[in-house]
Amino acid sequence: MGGYGFANLGAVLLIVSNFVDHTDGELARVSGKTSRFGHFYDLACDALVTVALFVGIGIGVGSQYGDVTLAGLGAYGGGLRIAPILLGWLAGVAVALIFALRLLIEEREGKAGTKQASLAGFETEDVLYLMPLVTLFNGMYGFLIASAVGAPLFALWVVWDFLRVRRRAASATRAGGYEGAR
Repeated sequence: MGGYGFANLGAVLLIVSNFVDHTDGELARVSGKTSRFGHFYDLACDALVTVALFVGIGIGVGSQYGDVTLAGLGAYGGGLRIAPILLGWLAGVAVALIFALRLLIEEREGKAGTKQASLAGFETEDVLYLMPLVTLFNGMYGFLIASAVGAPLFALWVVWDFLRVRRRAASATRAGGYEGAR
């Protein structure tokens, strides 16, 4: 629906959702009640929530500001006007692709193959805990643009990483096949 109050309410609900998701995962690991299906289900739900988040941001920005202008990308330097919901979908689908590829990398390399960068115990995905600051300071417009640019770029990096893992696995298979032929 857009608007300052709804954006802040959405940010608080996102924090609650992330906190419950992280708590659930930790409890499953500590209690030894993890499963392959549970892990897949958790990642699928995370991807769905993230796509919905970015689409919702796109809808909210669109209702508040209209189309987003990307300066310098239009004809004659006038700026390219894009519907914010499309930017939301772009960011959301890029994040869903990241989730899917990281799951495939994890299946080949194990958990260590998908270890995220961290700083002082915070992982890359924990940046979403800052969402209340974005909404509090009315930064959804800029956040949407940054997400629509940053998420696809990061997705390209994950695609490259996935291809690297596949090449390494194929190379190891070929090397093993040659030794078996001796």
